[in-house]
Amino acid sequence: MSAFTSRLLEALGPDVVRTEPEDLAVFAFDAYSEDRLPAAAVIPRNAREVARAIAIARECGEPVVPRGAGTGLCGGAVPSRGGLVISFARMNRLLELDVRNRRARVQPGLINLELSHAIASQGVFYAPDPSSQKISTIGGNVGTNAGGAHCLRYGTTTNHVLGLEYVDTHGAVHRVSLDDPGYDLTGVLVGSEGTLGVITEVDVRLMTVPEAVRVCVAAFADVESASEAVSAIIGAGIVPTALEIMDALITRAVEAHYHAGYPENAGAVLLAELAGTHDDVAAGEALLARIAKDHGALSWRAARDQAECDALWAARKGAAGAIGRIAPNYYIQDACVPRTRLPEVMHEIDAIARDHQLPVGNVFHAGDGNLHPLLIFDRRERRQVDAVVAAGTEILRTCIAMGGTISGEHGIGYEKKESLSLVFSPDDLAAMGNVRAVFDPARAFNPDKIFPAGARCGEVGPPVHA
Repeated sequence: MSAFTSRLLEALGPDVVRTEPEDLAVFAFDAYSEDRLPAAAVIPRNAREVARAIAIARECGEPVVPRGAGTGLCGGAVPSRGGLVISFARMNRLLELDVRNRRARVQPGLINLELSHAIASQGVFYAPDPSSQKISTIGGNVGTNAGGAHCLRYGTTTNHVLGLEYVDTHGAVHRVSLDDPGYDLTGVLVGSEGTLGVITEVDVRLMTVPEAVRVCVAAFADVESASEAVSAIIGAGIVPTALEIMDALITRAVEAHYHAGYPENAGAVLLAELAGTHDDVAAGEALLARIAKDHGALSWRAARDQAECDALWAARKGAAGAIGRIAPNYYIQDACVPRTRLPEVMHEIDAIARDHQLPVGNVFHAGDGNLHPLLIFDRRERRQVDAVVAAGTEILRTCIAMGGTISGEHGIGYEKKESLSLVFSPDDLAAMGNVRAVFDPARAFNPDKIFPAGARCGEVGPPVHA
């Protein structure tokens, strides 16, 4: 046993600390499927234990990786150099609910959807809803600035975080808030993927449950027509709560699994949701239906009741998992383009997939141009693996060329760090590195993530004492 693990066990005890390989194996993966074991893991019960673990890691020169539910798609929660993983599985409580001021204080391990379930009887909800919301944590969502289907209307996680408690690289606990004057350190920490500090509490903004919600489905001959309809809807000044598109491959897969009632013979389907007063929702639906039909919609219908609404959304949010009916593996990309370029970029994605002889399914947050093409392959075939990597890079370059960027909500993590230099100049990256150096001069928090190797802000050698 190393001096590092011995000190952790002495300070926190075997109930908190994990050192055996069979216990550490679960922390070697996230949804990106990297396989890297930490030297140790801790499952703390409070911020004091988090702080003590971080202080010991610093004194021993070991890196620290915070972890929520491990649902990330970019390798952000996987250790790159051994070190310490901090799992927030036990810190999963709703600590305080202030309905009058529409805010709550939660621990980072609280499951996203469990928060909304816990407060539903009070007429409020938490708006950010990534497709993984049934299992992903508030802390993980904060780390990647997660979005979801409803961010078109409500915004991403950063729009719903009012303050944070975090532990710095020295093991000191700090609290920052949007209510405080001076620099917006809350905004700096949101989306930092655990590279600036380890979050131990989150103050979140809550939304009032709307009077009426209506979910509608339109069928189109192809994805391009559906995308043009989305641009026309936004251009008309309407901002629905959600505008989602699935292509034919995805639609057939979700229908085979969920039987939600999507039109399987459509080239693409548009899932639209409106919320507000009963009168506003009715007027909005009429206008959306007219615009959709003007842009080639083959059909338009509204869900009959709440059960059908829930079924349509369950199928949409389960789209990636439903791909398991088609192939053993898929690689999901995450990029953004301006809405007006959606038809063009969808055509290019199909061409890239054909060039690499890969099936591709498209399911995406069309309202804000956030794309999630799924490249389908068999990882047992080396050619297919190489083709997926090459196609994924081409898709990112295509999105950048069309005025977009390489991530909408999944973060950068390990997967996309080398692509960050396609978006930012060396001076831009150096400026980010300067910010990181203020928070973590030893580069001990989640090293080898976000920044490309060789950049002036990148990782050079192991963490050092600061």
